[in-house]
Amino acid sequence: MSTIAMPKKELETVVKESVREVLTQELMKFRALLLPLVSEKEQKDIERLYNKPSRKAARTVEVEI
Repeated sequence: MSTIAMPKKELETVVKESVREVLTQELMKFRALLLPLVSEKEQKDIERLYNKPSRKAARTVEVEI
């Protein structure tokens, strides 16, 4: 097994970023679980009243539930 030499600050930065990414993903999963289910009829009523949302996404996050 090979080892990689890395400065302590760089390692801390990498670990912080990794933890931040995982927490963000887990928080998104948790939020998705709390969203109420919407029937097809309700969704059609919402789209009729408020139009469909634009396809332009400000940020895309893949959530696996």
